Amino acid sequence: MSLPSFKYSLVEVDRARSAKASLREVRVSPKHSVELARFIKGLRIPEARERLEAVVEKKLPVPFKRYRKKVPHRRGVLKADSGRYPVKAARFLLRLLAQLEANAEFKGLSPERMRITGVVVHRGRKLKRYTPRAFGRATPRFETLTHVEALAVEEAG
Repeated sequence: MSLPSFKYSLVEVDRARSAKASLREVRVSPKHSVELARFIKGLRIPEARERLEAVVEKKLPVPFKRYRKKVPHRRGVLKADSGRYPVKAARFLLRLLAQLEANAEFKGLSPERMRITGVVVHRGRKLKRYTPRAFGRATPRFETLTHVEALAVEEAG
């Protein structure tokens, strides 16, 4: 059995001025990751880190725009009415930002001037487990893993 080979779905505009990072098969909710990706896309890396740290501290709610069934209103939601505090997913995205920053520094770019131009979330494989029940039955307990990719481009200035 061979290891999987992952490729980026994000296309770089200029390789010399951009940096990429990815998290593969992490145990975090794909739906929460999608909402967080929308939350930080378009920001500079320090601003995105501040927002994610505020989410971890439950000071700033993440607006839920797509996956919002039965999601209640939150005070302080930006540009939406319903929101949540996906703390676990925010911690993983902070790790992704740290990787993105390190990759930018390795290329000789300034992390403070890097703007996140793309964040993509894909569902990974499913971990299939079963809980035995009475009378010979079983209940499935599946878990979906998540792939997250990020691309940042250095702004001139």
